Amino acid sequence: MSVKAGKHARELLLKEYRGVLSTHSKAMPGFPFGSVVPYCLDAEGRPLILISRIAQHTHNLGQDAKCSLLVGERGAEDVQAVGRLTLLAEARQLHDEDEIEAAAQRYYRFFTQSRDYHRAHDFDFWRLEPVRWRFIGGFGAIHWLEQVALANPFATDGSEASMVEHMNDDHASAIAHYVELAGLPQHEPAQMAGVDSEGFHLRIGQSLYWLPFPAPCGNPGAVRQALVQLARAESWPTNGAPSA
Repeated sequence: MSVKAGKHARELLLKEYRGVLSTHSKAMPGFPFGSVVPYCLDAEGRPLILISRIAQHTHNLGQDAKCSLLVGERGAEDVQAVGRLTLLAEARQLHDEDEIEAAAQRYYRFFTQSRDYHRAHDFDFWRLEPVRWRFIGGFGAIHWLEQVALANPFATDGSEASMVEHMNDDHASAIAHYVELAGLPQHEPAQMAGVDSEGFHLRIGQSLYWLPFPAPCGNPGAVRQALVQLARAESWPTNGAPSA
């Protein structure tokens, strides 16, 4: 049961791209302080955030690194009947130049507008290092989980960026078909933002959508086969429900 719950929790983490970051208030000791932050997942599947040095939550983390990130399904009519995930974590600012560069390249693909304010203002990358997870999959489906994050093999070996670039440069029609197949908004062209072993992210405007592969992919060749299969499909495979 915990394996299945962990998979559902990870899919929720992948489908969403913003959550409520709760920190220990520096200005009001003893009180929690909540703020909304966008995030993407790093190569190890951990949330990566970009926050301003002058923000209250940054000051709070500088005093106490313990925090939580609450993620819920977007657009839910009944928030208590759908999935939500709380990550208890320790926040760590990235200082190593190679880590910062890798984080920036990945984060910018998901949040293109962040490139400008990152350069113009004092923003830093922080990683949320998981301690424990609390997943609620609906009424009565409540789990404490030790493991949810899953390393992205394509981010760690560098192949993700080349696959994303190739799809965006040469296969716009396939991407448009994925959008139509999944019933996603078509008000402007979509671009691929990321690929992991279980699916891929599309960016439409400033919104992100994660779509699952028909089956997990362990190497770039399997990803190619999955994308070709979806490009030829007339409906989304029944073993993977897209996030819309």
